[in-house]
Amino acid sequence: MLILNRIVLPNKSHKLSVWQRPIALLFLMAVAMPIAYATWLALLNNFVIEAANFDGADIGWLHTVREIPGFLAVGVISIIIFIREQVLALISLALLGLATAVTAWFPSMGGLLAITMISSIGFHYYETVNQSLQLQWLEKDRAPQVLGWLLAVGSAATLTAYGLIALLWEPLNLTYNIVYLIAGGITVTMALIGFLMFRQFETPTPQIKKMVFRRRYWLYYALQFMSGARRQIFIVFAGFMMVEKFGFEVHEVTTLYIINLVFSMIMAPIIGRAVSYFGERNALGFEYIGLTLVFLSYGGIYYFGWGVLIAAILYVLDNIFFALALALKTYFQKIADPADIAPTAAVAFTINHIAAVFLPAVLGYFWLVSPTAVFILAASMAIVSLALALLIPRYPKPGNETILIRFIPSAAV
Repeated sequence: MLILNRIVLPNKSHKLSVWQRPIALLFLMAVAMPIAYATWLALLNNFVIEAANFDGADIGWLHTVREIPGFLAVGVISIIIFIREQVLALISLALLGLATAVTAWFPSMGGLLAITMISSIGFHYYETVNQSLQLQWLEKDRAPQVLGWLLAVGSAATLTAYGLIALLWEPLNLTYNIVYLIAGGITVTMALIGFLMFRQFETPTPQIKKMVFRRRYWLYYALQFMSGARRQIFIVFAGFMMVEKFGFEVHEVTTLYIINLVFSMIMAPIIGRAVSYFGERNALGFEYIGLTLVFLSYGGIYYFGWGVLIAAILYVLDNIFFALALALKTYFQKIADPADIAPTAAVAFTINHIAAVFLPAVLGYFWLVSPTAVFILAASMAIVSLALALLIPRYPKPGNETILIRFIPSAAV
């Protein structure tokens, strides 16, 4: 039964069956997105090296292009004037799936840059709107736990995809084209299900449909900027290291990702509860201390010649620490004006990607000279993030956004 275009207010959604509620749509999208994106990422390093002879500089440029739509995520604000956020999320999800499906058709530098740009538009616009919908549809007291479960469900979906790749890649002699087509096709299908089988959910508070940049959110903006810079080094170079230095093949890379995901599935709900209990400041502080140690240890792999086992353990720990970043979402949810959530999500996503536009390309050239220096820079960024996280109050709320509020007058605009 198609129920397209029937609008339901969130406070009335409890009258719907469980699978028709907003939270069910969030879970559907949480499953659909990583099937395409994580499969693309799992095969990427092997595909670009085997098909296009990429080196560190090339992979840096690819990821720089991939991050340009993230930098332009503020454009979402102009789009949601005409399209509901829910619809835009599903369209973006379908675009990601389509681009992933045809990735193997473009085994050249120029082709990969073009198709990566298209898939990235889908990914980043989906992520921007999805974060906005999560914070609007979830109650504040339940948000950390539900975000943890959403993360766990996404990890489970990715685990299934990776498990099939690891088990079937060699026995069935799979190709990049077959795997990309299947993964992208599944994501497109799930986006269509979300579009056709769910009602249009009205948000509790009408969203401001123009750019919002408020001084009292400055700490959130700063943390987003540092998060984006650190994340690029992990995404671009940690996985590339496993292939370039240790010669990991597709099934070995996928096995490492599976181990990662098992730990994520176990830890994500625990992390959600921990954020609720210990607060955002302590959770983020713990994350940044852990990431500092991990990045320094990555550097040690090249400087001291540590082996593959240590590299694999660090990679898993890295991913677990990054899961604590859900505390950044709940921190903003607590300090934000409800009408600011959608436009600020777009602004924050752009801020998060400022460094991402140039950092992978620049560090790609540094990588050719000294991989250790790249990871030392990442550790320095984590230390700066730690200093910023310590400015978060124990109980953040509007008017109490940072511990400096008593010393620095806070303006509403």
